Amino acid sequence: MDLSLLFFLNSVLLGVGLAMDAFSVSLANGLREPRMRPGRMCAIAGVYAGFQFLMPMLGWVCVHTILEVFSAFQRFIPWIALGLLTFIGGKMLVEGLRGGEDEPSEVGHGTLLMQGVATSIDALSVGFTLAEDPAPMAFVSSLIIAVVTFGLCLGGLSLGKRFGTRLAGRASVLGGLILIAIGLEIFLKNRLA
Repeated sequence: MDLSLLFFLNSVLLGVGLAMDAFSVSLANGLREPRMRPGRMCAIAGVYAGFQFLMPMLGWVCVHTILEVFSAFQRFIPWIALGLLTFIGGKMLVEGLRGGEDEPSEVGHGTLLMQGVATSIDALSVGFTLAEDPAPMAFVSSLIIAVVTFGLCLGGLSLGKRFGTRLAGRASVLGGLILIAIGLEIFLKNRLA
C-alpha cells in the first residue's frame, strides 16, 4: 500500500470536487435554518460526509463484484439527483413563496437523507476510479473525501446561517432555487459528458 503525498493530494482534491454540491446544499440549509446550533450543524455535515464516504466505497465494491448491474444503473444517476433536489427545492420554494412561516423550519430527517443521497450519488462513480487501488487505499481515500466534505459543509452551513438571518423570509425561496439549480447542474453535467 503506497500512501504517498500525491495520493493524499489527489484524494483531497477529489473530495473538494465531490463536496461542492453538498456545500451548496449546506448553504441552502443554513439559509433555511439561521438559528441552527453547532451540534445540529455537525450532524448535518456528518450526514453528507457519511454519504460521501459510503458512495465511493460502494462504487469500489460494485467494480469488484457486480459491475454489470451497476453499469446499467449509472445512466439513471443524473435523473435521480435531478428528481430528488427538484422535489426538495420545489417544496422549499413553495413554502417561501407562501410566506406563511414566521419561524424558519428545520430540515427534517427524511429531507436530509434525500439531500445526502442526491449530493453524493455522483461519488458512486468515483468508486470506479478507486477500483485499481487495494481496499485499504480506497478506504483511506473515501475517508479523506468525507473529512473534506464535513469541513466544507460546516463552512456552507455557517455562511447560510449568517445570510439567512439577514434574508429573513426570502431564505426559503433562495434555498429552494439553489437546490433546483444544483439538481439541474448535476443532470446537465452528467448528460453532456
